[in-house]
Amino acid sequence: MKYCSDCGAKLVEQIPANDDRLRYVCPQCDVIHYQNPKVVVGCLPVAGDKVLLCRRAIAPRMGFWTIPAGFMENGETMLAGALRETREEAAAEVSDEVLYRLFDIPHINQVYVFYRAKLNGGFGIGPESLESGLFSEADIPWSELAFPIVTDVLTEFFADRKTGEYPVRVSTPSPLWAKHVGWNPKTDKPL
Repeated sequence: MKYCSDCGAKLVEQIPANDDRLRYVCPQCDVIHYQNPKVVVGCLPVAGDKVLLCRRAIAPRMGFWTIPAGFMENGETMLAGALRETREEAAAEVSDEVLYRLFDIPHINQVYVFYRAKLNGGFGIGPESLESGLFSEADIPWSELAFPIVTDVLTEFFADRKTGEYPVRVSTPSPLWAKHVGWNPKTDKPL
């Protein structure tokens, strides 16, 4: 951030009074420009013993499979955003939505919120998807999943389905994804 969105003056980085970190501050109008985490919302649509996944048509990780999700918009609730993203990415409608999974991802300043939901009828593709499909546990393309959180959500869902209990979990992503896709998290490169 270089210029104040209120008055156009060049910003400076400083720690404001009663704060504990560097912020962009306007020396002309004294506005503090806070930069806060982004919220990503989505649904895990379930149909019988299968889940709905989308193959990404956009970067990052174009061509890899993911859960329908995206950034929450101003003026919408988490659930409304999750439902919108499910429609946009998978042309799918869901019902019986239940909060299922939260991820803290501080290294990229994001928070992820997922709902487990029942798929109502058909599905398709949106402008951010190359294709979508229903997958049983045995058919999940584990080595082609786009992000660590997708691996975690699917692994936990299939384990939870066996017990019939679906607790809400809060954590950072596990290293499972790196193992499945052959990624070295220490070097951020393939093994």
